Amino acid sequence: MTRPAKRPFAKGRQPTRKTAPPPRDVQEMEVSIADVGARGDGIAFAEGLRLFVPYTVTGDRVRVRAADGDGKGEGVRAEPLEVLEPGPGRQTPPCRHFGRCGGCTLQQMDDPTYAAWTVGMVRGALERVGLGDVPMEPLARTPGGARRRARFAALKRGKRVWLGFNERQSHRLVDLEECPVLSPRLFALVEPLRTLLADLLPDGGDADVVLTDLEGGVDLLLVGPRSLDRAAREVLVGFELERIARIAWQPTDRAAAEPVANRRPAFIRFAGVPIQPPPGAFLQASAEGEAALVAAVREGVGQAGRIADLFAGIGTFSIPLAQQAAVHAVEGDEAAVAALGRSVQGLRLTAERRDLFENPLSAKDLNRYDAVVFDPPRAGAAAQAAALAGSKVPRVVGVSCNPASFARDTRVLVDGGYRLVKIWPVDQFLWSAHVELVGLFER
Repeated sequence: MTRPAKRPFAKGRQPTRKTAPPPRDVQEMEVSIADVGARGDGIAFAEGLRLFVPYTVTGDRVRVRAADGDGKGEGVRAEPLEVLEPGPGRQTPPCRHFGRCGGCTLQQMDDPTYAAWTVGMVRGALERVGLGDVPMEPLARTPGGARRRARFAALKRGKRVWLGFNERQSHRLVDLEECPVLSPRLFALVEPLRTLLADLLPDGGDADVVLTDLEGGVDLLLVGPRSLDRAAREVLVGFELERIARIAWQPTDRAAAEPVANRRPAFIRFAGVPIQPPPGAFLQASAEGEAALVAAVREGVGQAGRIADLFAGIGTFSIPLAQQAAVHAVEGDEAAVAALGRSVQGLRLTAERRDLFENPLSAKDLNRYDAVVFDPPRAGAAAQAAALAGSKVPRVVGVSCNPASFARDTRVLVDGGYRLVKIWPVDQFLWSAHVELVGLFER
């Protein structure tokens, strides 16, 4: 074990998009970390307070600063100042930005500790709904340098452009100098993007840049500025001709993406079938994570002949499953459904646009299928889970990026007569508090 430097948490000066709040009365204290909670914060108890201390491991002895009134649920946030005595699972974080960048919050854990904590988060969420004894497969891992999609924040001050990720729970921006998580092809665009945005943004202006590493090149979506004149469009059209396959722009997140440069096809393959995603479309964070999820889903549906894939996106599961069964894909995003529809030739696959939060498939609709797959956003699928609980579908496969909402929906299914047979945990958000999982339910 390598002992960390004395002050691993000191913060440098960073630009911010909003004015910082006024300082509060603070107190410094020494605490011992008793556990690490579901959000990755260490938990300590001192002076009648429950403290949440980020960037720590169980067993750490840490000097912290706690601010009066800085509440977080049933506890108080505390800023770690110095590791006085490291816990047995601590390592030296591999990235220089650790402790400031909000992208990774668990690099202080050595690999066995991190893997055990990740599995523990899944197990703990299920225990809270009375299902902690479900069999669990070994954790599927994602290596460093595998993240194929990222959203950067950018801010121009004077002649300098800051480009990177926000600090955790802050609007302060960390200017990215390295990233052990991103794919090399994405990180190689950080410096060219700074130069590009220096020409596009006014002083004090900001924007977000979404990069997706695809076959054919990188897909770039620029979110902001609010308008692009002819000169700005010409700059974009000439940007990184060799590495960027497609460029689109949208003035805000709610606006439609407008094509700026389509140089060559940029696509991803699901089970060998190419599909061109819409600009900025949701994609599993890594190829390794996607492969693990798809393998678990395929095992879960078994030999089902008719499958419904709910919250189908651009077909991550629909297309592989359609090579073995008749699949009906349901998705609320119009652009995703259109992209999926262009790739169904030769497959037993139909696609439907439908808001499953407002209009879930009914039990009668669901009873036509031998298996149902559902992969909702982080909030889960409360309405659809309730309909599934009232159905007669023999096999249901749930995919989730949030163990808490998955556990809630699981309780509904189990109360409706399903049995949770098995869990596959998948870590594809390396060194973060996010974990994915797949669960198999049977009647």
